[in-house]
Amino acid sequence: MIVDDMTATKVPLLDLKAHHKDIREELVAAVTRVLDSGAYILSDEVTKLEQGVAAYCGARFAIGVSSGTDALLAALMALDLKPGDEVVTTAFSFFATAGTIARTGAKPVFVDIEPASFNISPKAIEKAITPKTKCIVPVHLYGQSADMDPILAIAKARGVAVVEDAAQAIGARYLGGKQAGTMGQLGCLSFFPTKNLGAAGDAGMVLTNDPALAEKVRMIRVHGSQPKYYHKLVGGNFRIDSLQAAILNVKLPRLDRWTEARRANAARYASLFEKKGLGSKVSLPKAVWAGKGLTFDHIYHQFVLRVADRDALREHLTKAGIASEVYYPLPLHLQECFKGLGYKPGSLPESERAAKETIALPIYPELTGDQQAAVVDAITAFY
Repeated sequence: MIVDDMTATKVPLLDLKAHHKDIREELVAAVTRVLDSGAYILSDEVTKLEQGVAAYCGARFAIGVSSGTDALLAALMALDLKPGDEVVTTAFSFFATAGTIARTGAKPVFVDIEPASFNISPKAIEKAITPKTKCIVPVHLYGQSADMDPILAIAKARGVAVVEDAAQAIGARYLGGKQAGTMGQLGCLSFFPTKNLGAAGDAGMVLTNDPALAEKVRMIRVHGSQPKYYHKLVGGNFRIDSLQAAILNVKLPRLDRWTEARRANAARYASLFEKKGLGSKVSLPKAVWAGKGLTFDHIYHQFVLRVADRDALREHLTKAGIASEVYYPLPLHLQECFKGLGYKPGSLPESERAAKETIALPIYPELTGDQQAAVVDAITAFY
């Protein structure tokens, strides 16, 4: 393909119309069923989804909530965090990871990442633990599990809880086949429409193997009440809608097939880039747990490259009709709202470098080989 022809090729970052095309009738039937039932909050659809997700992830309990953000918030609230407590987390993640910590009154303590995986560094966690630390929040970024064994060992030795942010990693496996979101005291999923398992709006889930924590999260999602109108604690309105649950019930049985398609697309990208000889210009995502016998060592929620001239490349791709995104352009420790924490540019160099070098390419299941070839051709033309 020559450069002048690239503008005719339109490759979106995600194509939800294509994603829903083959299941549209089932989705419409599910929505109609809920509308006709009159049961819109915490219905049988929600129970079915909770049971399905728990079984899929290998968790004892799953509690449906209103968003991935509210899953994090409810999980942290269940640990009774208070002002003066510290929570250690990554500086390189979506804002909700840190925002929910701050909303409990606790102090986010940001640490750096491992450059190969973009996930939180266990060694950095260990150095950041203080007597005020009450919780560690690792994030399984881009669809790959953080290195949980050393994190869990640190937490156990220091007597602190672990809340996993698995918003981008449903189904991703870690050593021994353990799934992201099931290894700490609590795990949090997001069903935002762009996720590998996406609703038609906001929705989320809290995972746990602890019956007491499960019961507490159930209370927290309904203003802390049990029974109705009798409040044991102050919670919030974090209930998942029955409409979203019904849509997700249609999609959940197809999740593994969609994950396989993402992994196939990732492999195709690797082959295309190798043929173009771009190894010195483009660093492809690394599946750090590959070769460990895992079903899904990486589920490729995002396919993220490292490049030295990211912004110029992205501008070139946009002109070529190819969508891309930057996850994330400013690390959390440098966000204006956390200025009072005292972090300065250069304090967490790997997170800051990732923010300058990363660019996400289309990776959704319905992406065609021709579309991927167009993406790689455009990047080749740039260099």
